[in-house]
Amino acid sequence: MWMMAKRLGLAAVVLLCAVSRVWAQGPPFQTDDPVPVDLHHYEFYIFGALDGTPVEKDATGPAIELNWGAIPRVQLHAILPLGVVDPSNNPAYAPAGSGPREFGLIDTEVGAKIAFIKESKFMPQIGSFTMFELPTGSVAKGLGVGKVWYRLPLWAQKNFGPWLIDGGGGETVVPQVGYRNFRYGGFLVKYTFGERLELGSEAVYHGPEGVATPQTMAATLVDTGAVYHFKHNTNRQLLVCYGHSVAGQTENYAYIGMYWTWGKDAKASGTGFLPQGMNPAAAWNGIR
Repeated sequence: MWMMAKRLGLAAVVLLCAVSRVWAQGPPFQTDDPVPVDLHHYEFYIFGALDGTPVEKDATGPAIELNWGAIPRVQLHAILPLGVVDPSNNPAYAPAGSGPREFGLIDTEVGAKIAFIKESKFMPQIGSFTMFELPTGSVAKGLGVGKVWYRLPLWAQKNFGPWLIDGGGGETVVPQVGYRNFRYGGFLVKYTFGERLELGSEAVYHGPEGVATPQTMAATLVDTGAVYHFKHNTNRQLLVCYGHSVAGQTENYAYIGMYWTWGKDAKASGTGFLPQGMNPAAAWNGIR
């Protein structure tokens, strides 16, 4: 596999269109990816996030996220979050955005990421990341929906040396009064500078989510974010992102978190995915 990767890297230099081995994105961006955690590997995040409109500000954090490469091409996922709801109580938005500020456990997220098609020279990686939001938050306090709701997306990703492109979207299904089903999607472009820094920008869209949410109307946002790899521990990263709406309802998005990964050496697992925690530019340089 190493010799094959090396030959592919050499071909990329000549043809200017080949790819590096698969490298995933996701947090801190809203656009996700179709790349599961490598087999027998784990990812752990501690993070905080904000998504607010003039109707209400909703903050998540402190929250923890755990991803596990359970079987080849399948990742199991869970987020246990605390959160804040801060309604504006502006009569212009009534009945939305009304009530007291509350803090506590919000709905818990579990899911599975499955890679259907692996990335090749001409084919992007394609997969799904189905998520189930469990009703652990208090409905009376506005911290939860009160029923299980779902995210059903399809994502595609292509690597071009230090460049990464992600895109896709899907449907959110919320079977509860005051909420509505809505479509969402995103497109991300990211570039890796050396072995320490990744910078990216994305455009994301969501439809109106219902009067019980801050996102009562559709919006398109542009976000910019960064991933910093620590020098003496490549399996630890700092993630930040901020964005603002450019069309539709006024909306802000922000994310800050710490990331760790560990597990068996990916070379031994035989999945062909990049070892967790390795910087994609370093891998690209290695296969050239």
